[in-house]
Amino acid sequence: MAMSRRGPNRAVTAPPPPPSLAEQLARLEVIVRRLEIEELDLDAALALFEEGVACLREARARLAAAELTVRTVLEDADGSLRFTDLDG
Repeated sequence: MAMSRRGPNRAVTAPPPPPSLAEQLARLEVIVRRLEIEELDLDAALALFEEGVACLREARARLAAAELTVRTVLEDADGSLRFTDLDG
């Protein structure tokens, strides 16, 4: 009989939850400030730029999903959209 290499004390942990939209936007602000203010070498600047683009893409996808959810909630039974001024 084969023994498992994982002992009884080794639990599989779930990956951490993704950052919230607010956290993503805050990180994006930090990246932009660093790129504008700091004198970074090319490799560091490119790494920050790539991280910023990834944050922006994730934030846009979350906003698009939220917009779709709002539209779905506001959709009438006949499929037409009822637009409501959310500002009051």
